[in-house]
Formats: sequence, C-alpha cells, structure tokens
Amino acid sequence: MNQTIISAATEGTNPLVPNPWEMGVVLAGFAVLFYIVVKFVVPMFEKTFAERAEAIEGGIAKAEKAQAEASAALEEYKQQLTDARAEANRIREEARAEGAQILADLKEKAAAESARITAHAHAQIESERQSAVVSLRAEVGTLATTLASRIVGESLSDDARAARVVDRFLADLENQNAGAAK
Repeated sequence: MNQTIISAATEGTNPLVPNPWEMGVVLAGFAVLFYIVVKFVVPMFEKTFAERAEAIEGGIAKAEKAQAEASAALEEYKQQLTDARAEANRIREEARAEGAQILADLKEKAAAESARITAHAHAQIESERQSAVVSLRAEVGTLATTLASRIVGESLSDDARAARVVDRFLADLENQNAGAAK
C-alpha cells in the first residue's frame, strides 16, 4: 500500500487537487439543485410558515377573544349574583315584615276573641247571678215569710203583706252587706 502512494506521488498529479471537469459537473449540479430549492422548496416552506404563523396569531386572537368573553361572562355572573343576593335580601325582608304583620294580626284577633269570650263570660255570669238572685229572693222570701209567721205568730198568707216583709228583710240584708264591705 505504501508503494501505491509513493507511485502516485511521483507521477506528477497531486491527489489533493480536484479534477477541473469534476468540479464543473459538481458546480452545475449544485446550481441546478440550488435553483430547484430556491424556486420550489423555499416558497413551500414560506407558505407553511405563513400558515402556521397565521394559525398561531388566529389562535392567540381567539384565545384573547375567549379570555375577554370569559371576563365579561364573569363580570355578568358577579353582577347577577349581586342582584340575586339583593333580591334574596329584599324577599327575606318582605317575608319578615309579612310575618310580623301576620303575627300582629293574629295577636289582634286573639285579643279580640279573648275580649269577646271574656265579655260573653261576664254577661253569662251576670245573667246567672241575676237568676240566682231572683231564685234566692224567692227562696229567702218563702223562708222569711215562714220564719216571720212563726215569730209573729200570725199567718202571712196575704201575698202583698208577705212581699213587703220580704222586701224589707232583703233591703236590711243588703244594707248590712254594704256596710260590711266598706
């Protein structure tokens, strides 16, 4: 192998210097390839880059728009929540006021019913008292007439005389009760 290298060096051609015809073919091929890349491939890449940039910018715009809509929806939600809370407070206050009014009405009705029952009871008691007084007057009158006729020794069968005696007895009895009450 060393022999081949030595023989090539002695021939006069330098292996490091390229052949001019090979260089021309390589340069022509490179120029054609460069022309194809510049004319067809680069525009396709540029088009793809432009589409991607547009898609990214559109996505960013959509994201910003969505963010703005979300912020607006959040503000609207907060406003609706505030309105709903205010409405709930108003309804609660109306219910309290209505409840207080109903309670006051019920108390008033209960007081009126209590007063009516009390008045009816007083009237009934007064009626029963009057009935008892009349009944007692008749009974006391009969007892007083019988007692008086035994004490006096004469018969008090005359109704007019008996009524006067009974009235006088009851008047004296009422005067004694009035004096004792004072």
